[in-house]
Amino acid sequence: MVIFSLFKTSLLCQSVRLFDSTQFYCLTTMHNGAFCSYTGAAHSKREISRMIPVNQERLIEHFCQLVRIDSESMNEKAIAEALAEQLGDMGFTVHKLPVPEHISNGFNVYARLEGELEGSILLSCHMDTVAPGNGIEPVIEDGIIRSKGNTILGGDDKSGIAAIMEAVRLLKEQNQQHKTIELAFTVHEEGGLFGSEYFDMSYVTAQQAIVLDTGGPIGSIVTAAPGQQKIVATIKGRPAHAGLAPEEGISAIMVAADAINQMKLLRIDAETTANIGTVHGGQATNIVMPELKIVAEARSLNAEKLDAQVEHMITTFERVAEEHGAKVEIESSRAYNAFVLSDDHPHVVEIKQAFADIGVDAMTKGTGGGSDANNFNAKGLTTVNLSTGMSKVHTTEEFIAIADMVKITEFLTHYLAK
Repeated sequence: MVIFSLFKTSLLCQSVRLFDSTQFYCLTTMHNGAFCSYTGAAHSKREISRMIPVNQERLIEHFCQLVRIDSESMNEKAIAEALAEQLGDMGFTVHKLPVPEHISNGFNVYARLEGELEGSILLSCHMDTVAPGNGIEPVIEDGIIRSKGNTILGGDDKSGIAAIMEAVRLLKEQNQQHKTIELAFTVHEEGGLFGSEYFDMSYVTAQQAIVLDTGGPIGSIVTAAPGQQKIVATIKGRPAHAGLAPEEGISAIMVAADAINQMKLLRIDAETTANIGTVHGGQATNIVMPELKIVAEARSLNAEKLDAQVEHMITTFERVAEEHGAKVEIESSRAYNAFVLSDDHPHVVEIKQAFADIGVDAMTKGTGGGSDANNFNAKGLTTVNLSTGMSKVHTTEEFIAIADMVKITEFLTHYLAK
């Protein structure tokens, strides 16, 4: 919800002594009268005085501009070109990194802005959206941004892009010293993490990264995510006339049903899941089904458990097919690997402290889904995934609160200047 301030000054700070420590409570007004709050322990009054108010109007205007650019997976060229141009205008050194044509008609974007402070951080978001993501018209009501209801909104993941770019604009406007900022905007994350898989890491000098691509309260830090294995099983039976001589056939769907019935699926344990996603086969009702294609997956935070679940599924398909006199062809490939970071990892500790500095109680969590953070961790870049406040993603009911976008932008501004 947008709240309008009654204060006339641009920065009001009050310090109070609590148990021999000093906390500062600040209300900062923006040019449009909205205010953002800051509560938290600080190193000094000088540091607090540097809190930079977010230009909410510009942040939201840019976000709406981004979501209006059609960029469903594999069709990211327009938004990649737009972002490359905008980042260049902001002073970044920009590189357009090619990807295979079967992944996207666009390219990954790497951008770098040298900083005056010690350290470098890679910030990353994906540029693509799921369908229906063309012709998005954002609607703002009561501090909430939604689509008109016939498309997704695209806050996944353009809310992160808008927040990153607004934070950098604020730092530059205030001549605020900051870390060296590296950006990785990727194509085709949805459905496979392909952009980060093919991202040219030779440009990256940072040792740590932040992906902004999850939901939940601001301050949510994803420090654990599963690896995923894809399994494609093609069962080959024998056709026969279903009315005249069905006993002469071998029904591929009956083989599949028997195999699936004997599999451990869905929730296996706290760290592991498995699912049959799609089934395709059959020609007509009067033909015993000769062939069936099944696409399945397994996920786990534990690599050994993932391997064991995949082996269980494959051997079950093979054993049951043999019992029925059928054949099965199986393709199995690792989509991405798991990552797990401890709460006391220095990267996690620094991020939690930066959230605390702006009055946010950060929390670490695991997730059942993958993100570009999986691939960056696998490439040796210590990476967490932060919430931007996106909600009901991948649906036409998707929305995001303006207050959450402002808050994650505040975090980025503060973190980059620490």
